[in-house]
Amino acid sequence: MPQKHDVWAVGDAYEAYIGRWSRVVAERFVRWLDVPAGRRWLDVGCGTGALTATVLAVADPGDIVGVDPSEGFLAGARADVVDPRASFRVGDARDLPLPPRSLDAAVSGLALNFVPAPARAAAEFARVLAPGGVAAVYVWDYAEGMAMLRHFWDAVIAVDPKAADLDEGRRFPLCRPEPLAALWAAAGLLDVQVESIEVPTVFTDFDDYWQPFLGGQGPAPGYLASLPDDHRRAVRDLLRIRLTTLDDGSIPLTARAWAVRGQTARS
Repeated sequence: MPQKHDVWAVGDAYEAYIGRWSRVVAERFVRWLDVPAGRRWLDVGCGTGALTATVLAVADPGDIVGVDPSEGFLAGARADVVDPRASFRVGDARDLPLPPRSLDAAVSGLALNFVPAPARAAAEFARVLAPGGVAAVYVWDYAEGMAMLRHFWDAVIAVDPKAADLDEGRRFPLCRPEPLAALWAAAGLLDVQVESIEVPTVFTDFDDYWQPFLGGQGPAPGYLASLPDDHRRAVRDLLRIRLTTLDDGSIPLTARAWAVRGQTARS
């Protein structure tokens, strides 16, 4: 279920925290889909427009609609993505503001696990797709592969074991290959495939790693903002000790996302 710290509304804070890494994953994801040029796309939970911009640059769509519940994010997306083929509107993944069988590709990046009823969202993906359309999403591997968050929650739990239930690896069991594949199959999608996408996330120094957690956007920063100063400092100091730092001060980590794709029946 959604938690009070699941706040996604301010584009600049999101970009510093997760957006910069999302853009790297997005390109790999779009190339994996290999949708022909000129098709009609939908980006669900488009946020600041990272995936939308990647589709425009890599897939040469005829047009793409970005849908997100946050007006704050959509304002940032409209400012950053000025290609006339793109448009943005407020909408809910569980009730997409689009007619049935009207699109060729429906995608989402790092958003499905925040939808309260992901099965309804998957059904909506299938509903708006034309025959043979592609439905695909990617989500972080919170349990193991998203290192910046895995280190954070491990440090949080060491300082405050009662926070274990807030750990995104525990909260989002959907973000694994088997549940993703099962969700897509249950929506009636065919030829379901799951792919691992792993990218480097190199932080220039500890501040580059730590400061984005102070932005209040998302479960981890939202939780951190709720802590008293001494607990926040304890988490920071433990992370400073635990993270591997190279001679130049940089912190090399990796981020893994799981991507799932499927198709609607051709007739």
